[in-house]
Amino acid sequence: MQVPLLDLKQQYQTLKKELDEAVIKVAESQYFILGPEVESMEKDFCSYLDVKHSLGVSSGTDALLLALMAAGIKQDDEVIVPTYSFFATAGVVSRLNAKPVLTDIDPVTMNIDPDDIEKRITERTKAIIPVHLYGQSADMEKIISIARKYNLIVIEDAAQAIGTQYKDGRMVGTIGDIGCFSFFPSKNLGCFGDGGLVTTNDEKLWDNLYIMRVHGAKPKYFHKVIGGNFRLDALQAAVLKVKLPHLDGWSDKRRKNAELYTKLFIEHGLAEEEGKTGFDEKNPVLLPKAVYKANSEKVKNYHIYNQYIIRIRRRDELKDFLASMKIGTEIYYPVPFHQQECFADLGYKTGDFPVSEQVAASSLALPIYPELTNAQIEYVVQSIGKFMKGN
Repeated sequence: MQVPLLDLKQQYQTLKKELDEAVIKVAESQYFILGPEVESMEKDFCSYLDVKHSLGVSSGTDALLLALMAAGIKQDDEVIVPTYSFFATAGVVSRLNAKPVLTDIDPVTMNIDPDDIEKRITERTKAIIPVHLYGQSADMEKIISIARKYNLIVIEDAAQAIGTQYKDGRMVGTIGDIGCFSFFPSKNLGCFGDGGLVTTNDEKLWDNLYIMRVHGAKPKYFHKVIGGNFRLDALQAAVLKVKLPHLDGWSDKRRKNAELYTKLFIEHGLAEEEGKTGFDEKNPVLLPKAVYKANSEKVKNYHIYNQYIIRIRRRDELKDFLASMKIGTEIYYPVPFHQQECFADLGYKTGDFPVSEQVAASSLALPIYPELTNAQIEYVVQSIGKFMKGN
């Protein structure tokens, strides 16, 4: 049996007629950059996310970069970010000649540890970037409280969390000052290339975001500030408009797949329960936990499982074994920022962020996409059990 990490062809086939028509419509219009398709898409996201303003941009990375620029982050400012995330979270800070100040992560959610934030704040700190990693919200209540205490901007990195709700029912990306999303094809909501979204309820920030998306021009060719080319293609907007109504259904299927994984891992004696953080005989496989699952009746999208991450000893050996069984996996992320060569000048060393280092050395993403069958999930778990028994 083959189990790819992701199979986008299946999703495309279910929406082929609508998607093909949307692409042809853009081709016939010959209106390729911004324009009516993007404006219509932005309205759809304002409604879906329940946010005042949304802005289609060229990628999730550019969403973060634009957000920092609109917030006025400049050279030598400090921005607090988790050391364990996709590179863009810290990379965009350095691109502005500001300083990423790193924190450790919570061992259960793998999101930024709020208790580690406040001790990192200095007089140069201007912003916090919490990441809603793998499709689950960070602890926004604590983060917002700290930010307000020190008058800091909160820019949510929701690149992996479109549609995720916090425990009070609000969508992530609408809780802080600015929210940033990615529509990279592998995301729960992916377009046909690169694409992103920026959201805010703040009128001043919205004005900055809107102007800076097109080189800081308002009106055209008149530049009060320096922005960038962060424009979204009309083609990507058209694709996203077709897919958005299906997003919650896809996320629900991912949750059901995650529940089946958990059930099977426990039945096979490979794990005791979700959320364990230490390996022992009863827990050779550590399972992810949705921490806000039962906190509120109105929270339905408590975790959208952009990735289903297990932790296991001999991770690299398991990855190779599963590949031999034709099962796709991926390591997100093998090297925390403080151990990356390009951030050596920040002065961190191995051992400074022990939770992140442990997670980076043991985490493995298993297939979780909506079209995955129960038989495929059972095959994955059985194969991991076979590896654990040394067969």
